[in-house]
Amino acid sequence: MSSKLDLDPGVIEDCRQAAIQIAAGVAELIADQTTVSVERTVARLLGVDGANELDVPLPNVLVDHVRERGELGKGIAYWLGNAMLHDEALTPQLIAETVAAGQLDMCALPRAQAEAIRERISAECERSLLEIAKRMEERRELRERLGESPPPLRYVLTATGNVYEDVVHGLAVAEAGGDIVAVIRSTAQSLLDYVPFGPTTEGYGGTFATQANFRIMRAALDEWSEKHGRYVRLSSFCSGLCMPEIAAMGAIEGYDNMVNDALYGILYRDINIVRGLIDQRASRMINGYFGVVINTGEDNYLRTAEAIAAAPSVTASQFINRQLARDSGVPDEQIALGDAFEIDPPVVNGLLYEWAQAQLTRELFPDCPVKYMPPTRHMDGNLYRTHACDSLFNLVTVATGQGIQTIGVPTEGIFTPHVHDRVIGLENVNYVFASARDLGDEIEFKRGGIVQRRAQEVLRGAHELLAQIAGEGLFAALARGVFGDVSRHHDEGRGLTGVVEVVEEYFDPVGELMRRASSIA
Repeated sequence: MSSKLDLDPGVIEDCRQAAIQIAAGVAELIADQTTVSVERTVARLLGVDGANELDVPLPNVLVDHVRERGELGKGIAYWLGNAMLHDEALTPQLIAETVAAGQLDMCALPRAQAEAIRERISAECERSLLEIAKRMEERRELRERLGESPPPLRYVLTATGNVYEDVVHGLAVAEAGGDIVAVIRSTAQSLLDYVPFGPTTEGYGGTFATQANFRIMRAALDEWSEKHGRYVRLSSFCSGLCMPEIAAMGAIEGYDNMVNDALYGILYRDINIVRGLIDQRASRMINGYFGVVINTGEDNYLRTAEAIAAAPSVTASQFINRQLARDSGVPDEQIALGDAFEIDPPVVNGLLYEWAQAQLTRELFPDCPVKYMPPTRHMDGNLYRTHACDSLFNLVTVATGQGIQTIGVPTEGIFTPHVHDRVIGLENVNYVFASARDLGDEIEFKRGGIVQRRAQEVLRGAHELLAQIAGEGLFAALARGVFGDVSRHHDEGRGLTGVVEVVEEYFDPVGELMRRASSIA
């Protein structure tokens, strides 16, 4: 992609090198640690599912059983493998059920040789991952056979609380031209240190992310896609205290996209930094391995910080987030970096500043399908102004070639939008996208003009910020509120007690197999 913004290649390379340094510092700080959610994810990927008579999910029962005995530092895979060697008839699911019934103390069994345990559980893990990967390959073939709309893909949220009503909304979105249906999680689910089991019909501000709910939504959209000859993608929110578990559930049930960013939970849900970044590393490994597109959350910074002043922090975070994702095995084509159209509408030449930011993101990350968010912060209930702002947002989206667009909805500033409000939003998108499909190819920016100067100014600011963060480390930068004007400290926050130091015998067969596949690729 040739630069329309006359960006300095040297500055861009410096930014990339700083991001590499920052990501390496993060990796060093979270090394030799696991979390309860990572270990539950290993259990889920090995086939453990269900709940006990108190509705406690079996992955929680299994991990808590080992943790209460002070032995989780070896990893849940170690204990599962040891139990399977002890009794060849046992599977991970049977072990979990037996533990839940109080009939087995895994840590009291005689211990086999570490190498034998590794070999046994690795074989089990490889079989399970191959089974999931085969289904995801069939899904890729389905997408190719049915076909999709050209980008920008129209991403539409549903949020009823009832999974069966979400199906109705999702199908209505598909009928109106939506390309990705994203089911918002119930408010504060990100703070639950477990994943509810089974279908749910109640939830405030969204629907609980459960594997049963994922399965119901996926089946409904697959049926619609086959009937109408156009593939509709499905997305959920892979964040909070169960980040890697939701990534695993999404892969098992064939989800295409996942909002996947630890910093959202760290900044806006006060989740501990160490816990969040360890969980993010595992969740992104899973998403990368199974071909799921991740969406990052830089757009959220512009909800708590002024958009013009905060623009360099958005760009800096994009560099860091991309590098963290790549270090977890996620290729660029699966990294949908976040951006947003959030400058206050009365700002003179605000449209030009928005255009500059959007074009800057596209040029800096040409292979990433950037996820562009609509103007919501300044929506005040004036439907006419909202619709006009959304039209400008749609114009910038198509002209700068964003990969994924969350559609703007006229009633965004009043209440959780009804399905017909989303249809109106989609009609606006469809009209602008068709009318201005090739506008970006026809435009060149005035040399030294407002758009070029603004983009270069934001890049310089991001360059300075990245250099500072590289020098002090990401944890120190978060403590001084560098993103979103929110300060967080590494030794505070929710979920910290779920971080576990690993010991020499620790083994994570899922991570090892995925890292091996990533290095081969």
